[in-house]
Amino acid sequence: MHTLLANKITHMTEPATLAMSKKVQSLRAEGYKIYDLSVGEPHFPTPLAIQQAAKKAIDSGLYFGYPPTVGYQDLREAIAQKLYTENQLFYEPNQIVVSTGVKQALSNLLLSLLNPGDEVIIYSPYWVSYVGLIQLAGGNPVFIQGKQEDNYEPTAAQLEQAITSKTKAILFSSPCNPTGLVFSKEALMGMAEVIKRHEHVVVISDEIYEYINFTDTYTSLGSLPGMQDRVATVNGFSKGFAMTGWRIGYAAAPTWLASACGRMQSQLTSATCSIAQRAALAALQLDRSIVSEMVADYKHNRDLATQMLGELPGFKIFKSLGGFYLFPDISAYFGYTDGETVIQNASGFCMYILQKAHVALVAGDRFGDPRCIRICYAGDRGELQQSINQIAKVVNQLRPGV
Repeated sequence: MHTLLANKITHMTEPATLAMSKKVQSLRAEGYKIYDLSVGEPHFPTPLAIQQAAKKAIDSGLYFGYPPTVGYQDLREAIAQKLYTENQLFYEPNQIVVSTGVKQALSNLLLSLLNPGDEVIIYSPYWVSYVGLIQLAGGNPVFIQGKQEDNYEPTAAQLEQAITSKTKAILFSSPCNPTGLVFSKEALMGMAEVIKRHEHVVVISDEIYEYINFTDTYTSLGSLPGMQDRVATVNGFSKGFAMTGWRIGYAAAPTWLASACGRMQSQLTSATCSIAQRAALAALQLDRSIVSEMVADYKHNRDLATQMLGELPGFKIFKSLGGFYLFPDISAYFGYTDGETVIQNASGFCMYILQKAHVALVAGDRFGDPRCIRICYAGDRGELQQSINQIAKVVNQLRPGV
C-alpha cells in the first residue's frame, strides 16, 4: 500500500538531526552511555517565572478553549513591542502570527508564497529543514555560499547573480545554524541594496538565535531603510528562553503576507497551545539578565570546545559568533583508517565516532557542506569536555589509508 503515498512524501528525507537522535535513542536503549552533541537544545530548564505563568494560566481556568488562530492579542502586542524596542522593527499586532514553533512559521510563509517551480535562494550552509520545507511547498532551492575563511558570508554580488525571474524568496538565518555566522550590518546593507532592485522578491529572516549572540551588536534586516515591507522576520522562544518543548514561534510580516499565513495556519493547525502562549508572554516580560546568564554559559562552552577541538589534528575550526554550534571542516580525515574502517566522508566520520567514542555528531552534507560536521555545545560543560576527550582518543588512532 506504500505505493499510494504522494511523491512529496516518498522523496522527503528525514532531518539529519532527528535521524541521529533515533540512533542515539537506540544505543541508549541497549545500555550504552552516549554523549549527544547532535541536537540543538539548551541544557537549562525553562526559567521558573515562565513555568509559574503556565501554571497560573492552568489554575485560572480561562485558557482551556480555542485561542484565536493567529495568537492571543496581548501576546502579539508584546511581540510587536519587543520587535520595536529591541530590533527597530515596526509591526502592528495584526502583522504577527503566532505558530507552533519556528518550523511552522516558516512553513506558513513558504506555503503562502510559492507556486510550483518558484525559486528560493538559501544562504548556505543552512538549517537542515529549509530544503525540505521549500520542496514541500513546490519550490526549488538555489544555494549561494561564501568562503569558509569568511565564515561562509556570501557577497551581495553572489546574491545579485543568483536572482532570476523565478526567484520568489531569499531565506537565511542570523546567527546561523550551523556555522555561527552573525551577519554584519555592512553585509545586510549590501543585501538590502540588491533586494531593492528586485521587487518580486521577499526575504525571510530567521532570527531564532538572536539572543545567543557573542558580538557587540545585532541587526535585523527588516530594520534597514526600505526593508520593512520586504522582509518577514521569524523568531521564537525555543533557544533564547530554553523553551524547546513548548513549541512556540512567530512570524512578523507585511500585512498581505501575515494575513495569508493566518489563513494557511487556520487550515493546518489553527492556533498553537493556549498555555504555551501564556508562557511565551511571561518570557517576553522576563528580566533579560536571566537570558544573559545562559548566553554567558554558552560562550564559555564555545571557547572550551573551540580550544579543545582546535588542538586535534585534522579539525579546521571556524569561530562561532552566535548560536550554539561549531561547524568544523574534518575532511582531512577522509581516507583515514584505524586498520578496519576507512573514513570515506563526513557521514562515515560521524558513524565512526558514534560507534567508537559513543559521541553523537551530525554530518554537514545536509547543512550544505559535506566537508564539515556540526557539533552542539549547548549541553552540560562536563559532558561536553568528556565528549571531546572521547573524540580525541578515537581520532588519534586514525592513520592515512594506503
